[in-house]
Amino acid sequence: MRYTYTPQGICATEISFDINEDIITNVAFANGCNGNLQAVSRLVDGMTVRGIQEKCNGIICVQKGQSKGTSCADQLALAVEKAYLESTQGERRQGEYADKVAGVKNTLS
Repeated sequence: MRYTYTPQGICATEISFDINEDIITNVAFANGCNGNLQAVSRLVDGMTVRGIQEKCNGIICVQKGQSKGTSCADQLALAVEKAYLESTQGERRQGEYADKVAGVKNTLS
């Protein structure tokens, strides 16, 4: 499933990636430091959500002596966590719906 995230407090204006279970691939950033973001995208390709969080969470960008309080890598860690939580909640809801349908079928039998 393709996921798009709007980051906060960084130069990049969009982060998009594919998420399949907990594996992240095809990461792309819109705007920002092109070379560095290409490197980040390639380095995290095929990693798990947890792996990306362990490597990227808490990294802070400092530009012209000013801390942004976050970074593109930190925002990527947030994005993959959000996507994962949303995808697993959706699966849970689908499972709950299937259980309800099965319950209705069982009572009709």
